[in-house]
Amino acid sequence: HTPIAEYAEYLSAGDQVRRTVRQAATGYERWFLNNVDVVVAPSERTATHVEEVVGVDTEVTVVPNGVDTDVFAPVDAPRERFNLPDGPLVGYTGRHGHEKRLEVLVEAVAGLDREVTLALGGDGPARGDLERLADEHGVTARFLGFLDREDLPAFYATLDVFGFPSPVETQGLVALEANACGTPVAGVDAGALADTIEEGETGYTAPAGDPEALAAAIDRTFVERDRLSEVCLARRNSLSVDHAVDRLAEVYDRLPVPS
Repeated sequence: HTPIAEYAEYLSAGDQVRRTVRQAATGYERWFLNNVDVVVAPSERTATHVEEVVGVDTEVTVVPNGVDTDVFAPVDAPRERFNLPDGPLVGYTGRHGHEKRLEVLVEAVAGLDREVTLALGGDGPARGDLERLADEHGVTARFLGFLDREDLPAFYATLDVFGFPSPVETQGLVALEANACGTPVAGVDAGALADTIEEGETGYTAPAGDPEALAAAIDRTFVERDRLSEVCLARRNSLSVDHAVDRLAEVYDRLPVPS
């Protein structure tokens, strides 16, 4: 669920050290995963990464993580709850890590032709840089800090668009949580988000690291928001935890019984 080698550049300094950390991490993953009966990955892209990049010979099967659709559902969400202004609203919640490339989302919002407020829930080491970048670009941004789980459905439902610029997701569960609340996603066509976001159905995608293209995806999501939201809500059952558990049970049922 986490491609640990991809984080090497954020944990070490210098090209040689990064290469060494990456090689060690990949070698460990390969050894560990080759000593199990089956590897479960949350998306097709992650499964491909495990097979082709990590080089695992063990069977890899895809079982997406489920969303608690009893919790993540459309709710009435007054903006005052989060001290958010009226008008178009793009948001994100999650770790503010440099690997998430949230600066691309800030720059994309800055490039929109409409006045938009950017609401960022969560926290992390990139927050200070993001605050400075938003100020430099004149983006109206609200940094909400860590949001409790019980606050998340209201936060998602408040947004017009959930912005997701991270290229390192193994599934992008928050995108599915947003969809379950009726909020479409504008994200990147990279990593697992290429599978998680159904183009033209639950949102739109753009190439990773391209603020202009992401701005276009956000703008298109704004324009088609009502239709996209209806599709998101119609597909809630396929996102449920029950559905994921049933699929995982099938994996366990076909495993050899230890002697």
